[in-house]
Amino acid sequence: MREISLLDRILLLVTGLLSAYQIAVGIEGLGSLAVTCYTIAFGVLLVAGLILIILGFEALESPLVVVVAALIPLSLSLGLISQYIPTYQVSYMVFAVLGFLAIVVTRYLTPGKTATIALALVHGTAGLVIFALPIVLSLQGKTRPGFFLVGIGGGLIGIGGLLLTFLRAGRTILSARMIYTLLPILLLMMTAAFVVGLAIA
Repeated sequence: MREISLLDRILLLVTGLLSAYQIAVGIEGLGSLAVTCYTIAFGVLLVAGLILIILGFEALESPLVVVVAALIPLSLSLGLISQYIPTYQVSYMVFAVLGFLAIVVTRYLTPGKTATIALALVHGTAGLVIFALPIVLSLQGKTRPGFFLVGIGGGLIGIGGLLLTFLRAGRTILSARMIYTLLPILLLMMTAAFVVGLAIA
């Protein structure tokens, strides 16, 4: 496994600062569920970045980190559904809760292929919501054009999640060293896209 470098730590620190900014500033005029979801997502992102800064990429091998990190796409996607398609928020909340429980159960009780499939399905669904919904809303003129940046962030989080998932499954198209090199950059770009996109929605 690649050792974490000073540049990696700087990128992760900037990511954490952006996450802390989003938590502190928040988004005015939203319902309590959306605010809670966004706060959880950026809070977990902040903590995950700090853990990587302190412990290095070895922390990604911990089942607990994998489980907690799943809260980022699940919370963000639920927040978007609650904010823009509230009629589906109950059904999507059920999916988010069941999906999170599936990740927890498979990660600890049936590690291996089953856990990887569960993680990929839940991450993939949540990532698709984060990617597609902001772009569709922007194209339809229901939000400011810059809101599409949230979709770009969703695409980046999806790429990062899939790279790590396939790495654990031993079927990745990139080397582990390359994935860990790209990860801090993806996290920073993703967070910046989310913060800017949500600010100008």
